[in-house]
Amino acid sequence: MTTSPPSIRPLGDAAVLVDLGSAVDLELNRRVRVLSDRIVLATAELPGWGAPVPGATSVLVPVDALEPGVIAAAERLTKLVAAAAEAAIPGDLELDARPVLEVPTRYDGPDLEAVAAMTGLSPAAIAETHAGATYTTLFLGFVPGFGYLGPLPRPLVVARRPVPRTHVAAGAVAIAGAQTAVYPIDSPGGWWLIGRTTLPLWDPGREPPALLEPGRRVRFVPETGWR
Repeated sequence: MTTSPPSIRPLGDAAVLVDLGSAVDLELNRRVRVLSDRIVLATAELPGWGAPVPGATSVLVPVDALEPGVIAAAERLTKLVAAAAEAAIPGDLELDARPVLEVPTRYDGPDLEAVAAMTGLSPAAIAETHAGATYTTLFLGFVPGFGYLGPLPRPLVVARRPVPRTHVAAGAVAIAGAQTAVYPIDSPGGWWLIGRTTLPLWDPGREPPALLEPGRRVRFVPETGWR
């Protein structure tokens, strides 16, 4: 886990960004979620505080520009961060109690050969390595229901595509950097596509519409025989 001191700074005139570090790891991400929960509790009765938005290593806190204002909000958050740093991570965040979400995956993505060339692994080894890990949902972003899952096994870590696609189909299983994801809807995308799933990660008619939320663990299960 990174030991760099947290950074707390206004982001424009209506938000404060609390950045706990730069390296994405599970312990740091758990502390982000703990801090987000504590901000909710500490500011629930205060005027002008919005719902915090946890990321992989940071928390974005929306505030009213006048009351409390970003300067006063940053001062209060500095105290909350200091208190959270001294506290133990709650046991229920050490390991998510919900069942691991299994994502049936067919490893036949259009970028499989390109990833094989970059990593030196065979397509079969890529599938085996990717499916052999259990991932944690670090945060949601980009498009509705898009979960950034990590950490990706080191042999599969590759930079993003140099030229993003203008269209990626919903259900595409992809990797980039130290993370993996499933595209929940049709969208542009700059990650390497190694497989696909029929599991709908986003359904506006479902409650909740997203299958993923921060902390949810995910495992990809190789499947064959469907098209």
